[in-house]
Amino acid sequence: MKNIFINLKRFDVPKRLGGICLYDDPVKWTYDIIDKCIQFGIGMISDTRVVFLFPEAYLRFAHDRLNEHEPDKRSAISVGSQGVFRQDVSPEGNFGAFTTNLPAAALFNLGADWTIIGHSEERKDKLGVMIEYDDRIETDASKQSNANKAIGRIINQEVICALNAGINVLLCVGETMGEKGEGTFDEQKPRIGKVLREQLITALDSTNDFLDNRSLVIGYEPVWAIGPGKTPPGKEYISFVSKTIKDITKDIAKRLLPVIYGGGLKEENAEMIAKIDTLDGGLVALTKFTGDIAFEPEGLYLILKKMGIMEG
Repeated sequence: MKNIFINLKRFDVPKRLGGICLYDDPVKWTYDIIDKCIQFGIGMISDTRVVFLFPEAYLRFAHDRLNEHEPDKRSAISVGSQGVFRQDVSPEGNFGAFTTNLPAAALFNLGADWTIIGHSEERKDKLGVMIEYDDRIETDASKQSNANKAIGRIINQEVICALNAGINVLLCVGETMGEKGEGTFDEQKPRIGKVLREQLITALDSTNDFLDNRSLVIGYEPVWAIGPGKTPPGKEYISFVSKTIKDITKDIAKRLLPVIYGGGLKEENAEMIAKIDTLDGGLVALTKFTGDIAFEPEGLYLILKKMGIMEG
């Protein structure tokens, strides 16, 4: 089973407001994504799940639009959200005091089958809040380590809430430039493995009871390579990391969890990603990087063609 996730971030914001969306009405943008993916036959591919991670406001629109299409034309496609709160609504417990936050029960009720948790942008946001409280975190290695451990525990709480509510999880992990460190790749390997093991041990704590009935996919993000002008890792690096993650998850979860490349699956690296046998797919964001940059369903179709998932 291949796993293709599309993180639509804040691609809903119209260009006139500083975003990249060509539609002034983001609901039409939502419908356009769903309809065009159906037209390209993406919903009919076999042995592959394609998950669109929408901003919360458009999740229900995407869910309902998808269900307007014939079941056999949409069976490969699911929708999900870009996060979930670390606490949830519960009988005889907190019934709704979650202003500004998205508890898993609400997410499930909106029609989400999936959520992404621990994305590098989420981790960066949580770290930023902690730095506002204590800016020594930026320069003190011990404080930074403690902050990252706290973020890991929060990520775990989010994972548990999602799984408990019946929502499948894409869990992101990855190392920063500082964590990777200097030296040759062979010298970096133990440090990379240590970071990934620590993140996974914390994030997957107490999840085993859910994994017989839920899907949990690990997304590897090379945080040090994300952003304009950065050089992404090559096949050797990604192969090492994906195998390392599989070995770690087998120790923790007593099963092999799917691993995808979360550093930006695109047309240029799709063939390479497809040839790494310890990878089970990838995470897409933008598909068009010049002119009016955007996520376009046609670009996703071309990526899936390059991976050998779609014909044509």
